[in-house]
Amino acid sequence: MTSSTNPRIRRTTQNTLLTYNLSRRIHDVKTYPIKSPQGATILIYAHEAGVTIIWRGGRRFKPSKKPELARDHQNGGSADTGVMVIDSDDEDAAAKTTSVAAFVDKPEFEVSSEEAPYPEITQTLDLTLGTSVLHVAVLPSSPNTVDGKATGAGLLGDKLAFAVSCATSDVYVITLPSTPPSPESKARPELKIDLLAGRAGSGTWGESLIALGGLTRRSDGLAVALANTSSSTQPATPLRLIVAAHSSQASGILQMWDVALDTKLDRPVEPFQTEYLPSALTSISFNPTHGTQLLTVSSTHAARIYDYAAPSLANDPEATGPFPSQGSWLLSLYQPFAKPSSARKPILDAAWISRGQAIFVLLADGMWGIWDIDGVSPLSAGATMSSKLKSGVRGAALTAFSVSGYIEGTSSLRSIANQQKENQHGEFAPMTPHTRKQATASLISTNTLDRLATVHGSVRTVAIASAKKSSYEEALVLWVGSMEHVCVVPVVSRFWESQLNKGSSSGVNLFTGGQTSRMIKLSDLATGLLGEPCCGVDLIAAKSSRPALDGGMDVEVVIRGESRFVIARDSDESGNKKLALHRPRRLFSKERPNAIIVHGENDKPVPKLSFNLSTAKAGTLRLRSLSLDTEDDMNGQSQTAASRPQVGFDFARMLNAAADDSADVSRDVEAEMLGIMEIDEALDSMHGTQNAGRKRVFFEDS
Repeated sequence: MTSSTNPRIRRTTQNTLLTYNLSRRIHDVKTYPIKSPQGATILIYAHEAGVTIIWRGGRRFKPSKKPELARDHQNGGSADTGVMVIDSDDEDAAAKTTSVAAFVDKPEFEVSSEEAPYPEITQTLDLTLGTSVLHVAVLPSSPNTVDGKATGAGLLGDKLAFAVSCATSDVYVITLPSTPPSPESKARPELKIDLLAGRAGSGTWGESLIALGGLTRRSDGLAVALANTSSSTQPATPLRLIVAAHSSQASGILQMWDVALDTKLDRPVEPFQTEYLPSALTSISFNPTHGTQLLTVSSTHAARIYDYAAPSLANDPEATGPFPSQGSWLLSLYQPFAKPSSARKPILDAAWISRGQAIFVLLADGMWGIWDIDGVSPLSAGATMSSKLKSGVRGAALTAFSVSGYIEGTSSLRSIANQQKENQHGEFAPMTPHTRKQATASLISTNTLDRLATVHGSVRTVAIASAKKSSYEEALVLWVGSMEHVCVVPVVSRFWESQLNKGSSSGVNLFTGGQTSRMIKLSDLATGLLGEPCCGVDLIAAKSSRPALDGGMDVEVVIRGESRFVIARDSDESGNKKLALHRPRRLFSKERPNAIIVHGENDKPVPKLSFNLSTAKAGTLRLRSLSLDTEDDMNGQSQTAASRPQVGFDFARMLNAAADDSADVSRDVEAEMLGIMEIDEALDSMHGTQNAGRKRVFFEDS
């Protein structure tokens, strides 16, 4: 990976975007559910040559020490010198012994590392497979229990295990130490001499490569889970990995493999179950709690749950291994219809929530919904569907959502039929109600559904810390269509409860309410993607172990582009993990403003304006007021006021004097009013002047 390890940082009004530019085209990106021993987040992305593992953050490597042995020998040191034997029979044996000695990597990390505001990439590792890798599957996100017992990926210890599918219909399981390799191990001389020395499966990095056979066409999706070994009586039973893959072979096929991680095989592992489907699947995912249940999604049909450990027949005589040769389809989950047609809305993706007891589904028209399978609704517990799944009863169905709504801004996906119907002018319009209904249904089925079939999207979940130590919360991210519709649910349980409290499933108030109880729509993602489209999303759990109780979002969102990926995180630099756009601010806050403030020139003199609006007309109010001021000056009562220039309009005193003087009947009131109105004419004549500085205006007698 020749790209820079330092991200390109851009701050927006809502979040901070960290852009990592790569030198390859990305096909898939997954976040490993656990961190490495030195505290780094592990990201795995697929590209045209194989897979690359990225260790982001954590403790840094100690500075490498340069060997001083060669310099001591050159300066005549006392170290033992090597003896070269010529024409010796043991020369070949010694060379073989030297080459067989495996390199033992002992990376050393700093004891304590300062928390950087933006974590850097600590180490990267390229695993070359010689072909393009299309999909990557990691274990479901399920943290350890309260008593410290490891579950899920925690059972693997310091080892990574994931599956990849290639463009050549090959599927592999790769195991690798979770500790990042040291810079000394990547600078070994044999890696520079032989270009294929670091190929995946050679054991150069302590990895192992297990091939899976049985597919004749490339896989369209993968899912992995640990096999249930709780019933095993042997305490030292090796861990086994269950791999599920689906492809469009024939009309659709689902295959499952049972892989032992600690064994070396010379031939590909054959599948223990093969299910032929009526239609191809869109996505699959294992239940994080019940590892034998697999959620399968068929875009235009339904979402179904498959259990590979529940036999379809009570007594299967062909069952020889730990699992039956055929599993059972437990439950079908049907999405609503695209009214008024008879076709159902396409499903983009579905994910397990509430520790595998409910399912969150995303539809192509921007609709979302939650299927409450086990009756775990926060407020109103519904009928438990699992009670119907008894032996002999298979294929139960569920259609009603516990809560549902629409994503803001996706109304254009639902109004395609109306727009196309309005644009059809000059054609025959059916007049009878029956023919009009048929035409409308045909229009929706042929235009709207075809358009919705091209919409892409996905749903991802991650486990986060909870206020209760005995459980954990879940965060969710989804996207539909483009980067304009990427939304995050910080806490799924609170979001579910808030939707039930509203008492409606219209989703009108979807983006209002508390920070952790609503769906947050990310904005300004084009600043980080730099013109590339959004191709997928994922989540990274925050480093802090505290729950999001103060309105924070304890996750980082990974947005995958074509040749780069962007990590969106909170833009608050104070570390309290609150989105700046939705954080309440006080009117008189002590926070420094982020806007650019432009100050003017303070040393520029301001022109001083004074107006002496005097008049000499006989019998006017101004003359009377001037005479009153003159008498006051003669009496010596207001010497300071007489020397002060007359500034402004003294209308109040003039009007009072006119109201008091009622005996004078010889006054010309009209002339006095015209004298007052001349002030407006004088002001109008002043607008065109260009003189600066002190201005004096005098009015002469006419």
